[in-house]
Amino acid sequence: MRPTRLLAVFAALGLAALPLVGCAPDDDERPLVMVSTNILGDVVEKIVGDQARVVTLMKPNADPHSFEISAQEAAALRGADLIVSNGLGLEEGLQQHLDAAAATDVPVFTAGDAIDVLDYSTGDAIGMPDSHFWTDPARMIDVIDALEPVLADIEGIDVDALTTGVAEYRSELSSLDDEMSTAFASIPDGRRALVTNHHVFGYLAERFDFTIVGAVIPGGTTLAAPSASDLADLVDAIDETGVPTIFAESSSPDRLVQALAAEADVHVDVTELFTESLTDDEGGAPDYLTMMRVNTERIVSGLTP
Repeated sequence: MRPTRLLAVFAALGLAALPLVGCAPDDDERPLVMVSTNILGDVVEKIVGDQARVVTLMKPNADPHSFEISAQEAAALRGADLIVSNGLGLEEGLQQHLDAAAATDVPVFTAGDAIDVLDYSTGDAIGMPDSHFWTDPARMIDVIDALEPVLADIEGIDVDALTTGVAEYRSELSSLDDEMSTAFASIPDGRRALVTNHHVFGYLAERFDFTIVGAVIPGGTTLAAPSASDLADLVDAIDETGVPTIFAESSSPDRLVQALAAEADVHVDVTELFTESLTDDEGGAPDYLTMMRVNTERIVSGLTP
């Protein structure tokens, strides 16, 4: 970390800076990489290893659309050697702090700039960029490929070790993509339809040939709320398609989904997926690869006769 940035962090935080960066000793000279969401935080940790102090701002089981950070964490952003964010409108509660840090010339890597972005095709967010690219592991490969040279430019990063870390994780992502393709191929064409809390599966649907029937919240953010006509339209779609399962995200309350299932005059199961946030170690989805595999298994189970 550059000395001026280190001084700025300690001046703003005092001794509180040490717990924030993982209780690192004050002589820890590794670069500081701060990451907005816990999904990206896990990926960055996997490819960087112990070469940098990776601080993830979003806590387990949080909602990326609405989580906020403390004044201390906001100050620490201005002392980072790199900030990694999703972008595409995802971190709604954090964006002002990301902008403020960027205004002080802190390097920022925005994952959304590294992918082929899809736009929402329905709902209140129609035409706006979809931020949920991580449901497609091939796009996560695009992200780490673009992130590698940015990390390599940070003073103190061993480029050879970084290259090895990226190559190993890229291989794991490729294997994940193959596993998901094989698993989803077992779902009959007539069952390849998804209903969720809100629109989070656009990238997965494109990559693995699913149809998005609808979402209880017809937009790209959990901060929106469905109208009576939205629910009525979705009930009609469920009746027409015969969708057997509705998928509720673990980071969002599923009361609306349960109510929707009760409104539809058919038996509809409600299955929880881990889509917006990782969990703690005991929660079932402590890392990105595990989250994707669990979701794949549950989608296949929910849609297979």
